[in-house]
Amino acid sequence: MSNINRHSETSARSEEREIKFGTDGWRAIIGETFTFANVEKVSYAIGSYIQSAYGQNNPSLPILIGYDTRFMAEQFAERSARVLMAMGLNVKITERDIPTPCIAWATQAETTGGALQFTASHNPPEYCGVKYIPPYAGPATTDITVKIVANLKHCPEQIQLAAGDLQFFDASAPYMEAVKTLVDFDKISKSGLKIAYDALYSTSRGYMDKLIIDAGLEPVILHNFRDPLFGGGMPEPRPAYLKELIATIKAGDFDLGIATDGDADRFAIIDGQGHFFTPNQLLCLLTRHLVKNHRISGAIVRTVATSHMLNHVAAKYDLPLFETPVGFKYIGEKMRTEDVLIGGEESGGVSIKGHIPEKDGILANLLVIEMLAYEKKPLAQIWADLEAEIGVKFFQARGDLHLTATTQKLLLAHLADHPVQSLAGQKLLKIDRTDGIKLYYDQDNWLLLRPSGTEPVIRVSGEGTSVQLIDSLMVDFKRQIDEILKSDKTLTAAEV
Repeated sequence: MSNINRHSETSARSEEREIKFGTDGWRAIIGETFTFANVEKVSYAIGSYIQSAYGQNNPSLPILIGYDTRFMAEQFAERSARVLMAMGLNVKITERDIPTPCIAWATQAETTGGALQFTASHNPPEYCGVKYIPPYAGPATTDITVKIVANLKHCPEQIQLAAGDLQFFDASAPYMEAVKTLVDFDKISKSGLKIAYDALYSTSRGYMDKLIIDAGLEPVILHNFRDPLFGGGMPEPRPAYLKELIATIKAGDFDLGIATDGDADRFAIIDGQGHFFTPNQLLCLLTRHLVKNHRISGAIVRTVATSHMLNHVAAKYDLPLFETPVGFKYIGEKMRTEDVLIGGEESGGVSIKGHIPEKDGILANLLVIEMLAYEKKPLAQIWADLEAEIGVKFFQARGDLHLTATTQKLLLAHLADHPVQSLAGQKLLKIDRTDGIKLYYDQDNWLLLRPSGTEPVIRVSGEGTSVQLIDSLMVDFKRQIDEILKSDKTLTAAEV
C-alpha cells in the first residue's frame, strides 16, 4: 500500500500541471497551471478548432471573449484575444466582466464562431478557467472538446501575439431584453414582493439587480462589487457562503432571497424564513410553475444525480422525461434536439424553453420571483402544495470519497468487477452505469457514485423517500466501501 501511495502522490503532482478539460472546460490554479503560457496554448487550440469548424475563408466571423471577476481574468482574456487575432480571427472582447449566460446568448444573437469565457464558476478564488461556447449558445459537447484537446499537441513552440487595439462589445442590454420576454414583469411589479439579492461579488451585479428594479421592485443588495477573493469565501451559492443573506432575511421582512454563483449560471433561493431551498426542490417547483401558470409544456431533462421527484412531476403533468449524464452539456444537447420545457441539474443549473441551451442563474431567479407573484403564497407553502399533489416526499444525502486520482480509478475498477449486490439488507433492483455507478434500492431510492469533474473526490449522492431509509443506504454503502478498502491492499484508505 505504501508503494501505491508514493505512486499516487507523484501522479497527482504531475496531473495538477496538465491541461485537463472537465465537464465544463479547463480549470486550474492561477500561477501553478493556469499561466499565460498555458492560456496561449489553450487559446491556440480553440482557435484551430474554430478555423477548422467554420472555415479559414471567413476571417470576419466574430469570436467573442468574456471573463468573470477573478484575479487577472481580464488579463488572461486579453492574452487569449491577441493569440486569436494573430491567427487571423476577428475577435471582440467584453467591456467588463460578463455572466456566462449573457455571453452564451450573444454567440447566437448574431452569426459568430462562438465565445471563450474565462471563468472558474464556483471554484475557490485561487482558480481560473476557460470554456469554449459554440455558436449554438450552450456548453461545448464532448466531440468538440476532444478535438480541442487534440489540438493542444500541435501548438507551435512559439505562439504569436497580435499587437494593436482590441475590439470591445457589450451584450448586456440585448440579453436583458431577451430575458424580459420570458418573464411577466408586470405581474412581478404588481406583487410588491420584498427581495434581498446577494451578488456574491459575481458577474451578475448590474444584471440581476437592474432586472429586479426594472420589474418595479426595490431589492436590498449585498456584495455588489468586484472582489477577486470573494469576501474570503467562495462564489458558490449555498448556505455556507450565504450567511449574510440569510441573516438579512431573518432580521427583516422579506419574501425571498436570491443569489448567483461567480459567473451567474447557477442560482440559489432563500425563502422568507431564511431557509435554503435546494436546486432539486426548485426544479420541481419551476416545472410546476411553467405548466400551471405559463401554460406551456414539453419534456423535462435531468441528470442521473438529480431528484426523482421530477419523475413524479412529469407523470402528474404527462410530460416526457429524459435522463442524462452529469454535466449541463448533455442537457443542452437534448434542448437542441427535443421539445424541452425545462432542463436542470442538482448543482443549480437550469434553462427553459425559448431560451439558450445553457444554464442561466439570472433567469432562474426571476422565474422564482415570478412564481411567488403568481401564487401569492410563501415559497414553503407552494412547496407543501406540490408535495401534497405528488403524494410522496424525497430526501437527499451526500458524502465524498477523498482519494487520489489513481486510487479513484482502482476503486471504480474494483466495483465494476465486483458490483455492490445489496443495500440495507435488500437486493438491488438494478445498477445503472450511464454516468458513474447508480445503485437502485427501488425506483425512488438510490445512491450514485461518480468522480467529480472539478475536484479530486468521488461524489456519493443519494435520495430516498424517508430520512431513515436514505441514511441506512448511505451507512451500509460506507460500511461496504470500508471493507473493500481494508481487504484490498491495492487501495488506499478513504473517507466518506
